[in-house]
Amino acid sequence: MDKHSSQSSLVASLQDVRRDSGKTYSQIAAETGLTNVYVAQLLKRQAQLKPETVPKLREALPCLVDHQIQEMMRPPMRSYDPNLIQEPTIYRLNEAVMHFGESIKEIINEEFGDGIMSAIDFYCSVDKVKGVDGKDRVVVTLDGKYLPYTEQKSEHMMSRQHPGGN
Repeated sequence: MDKHSSQSSLVASLQDVRRDSGKTYSQIAAETGLTNVYVAQLLKRQAQLKPETVPKLREALPCLVDHQIQEMMRPPMRSYDPNLIQEPTIYRLNEAVMHFGESIKEIINEEFGDGIMSAIDFYCSVDKVKGVDGKDRVVVTLDGKYLPYTEQKSEHMMSRQHPGGN
């Protein structure tokens, strides 16, 4: 079995464990102390399961087997299927970022300076709230560390440092 089909098989088995448990991502998140999106990332092998989280995840999903846990603890190959853009929810999320992105960037620069939001030191959650009209609303929270761009001074570039000093 090649790596891609092995990965797909593992993800399918992890999704089966969650479905068979009858629990939602949010329920598992509440039991493990993780965000609901991070739980989904773990079960799609887009995030790495940390050793300190294993007991909580095993308690939340007791049907996980050792092989699945061991695979989840390995660094994942983070990727996405370019065909996902065809899925309407993903398309709309991309559309929202594209539509509001320039304004968000300007506000980040205004509030923080010249920099970006990290997608590595990052938290994400999806929540359900009632709007003022009483209808359900989706709240997607993107919570990333601010990373300033640095001025690239050659004296700070370690690869240009000579042994024993300058």
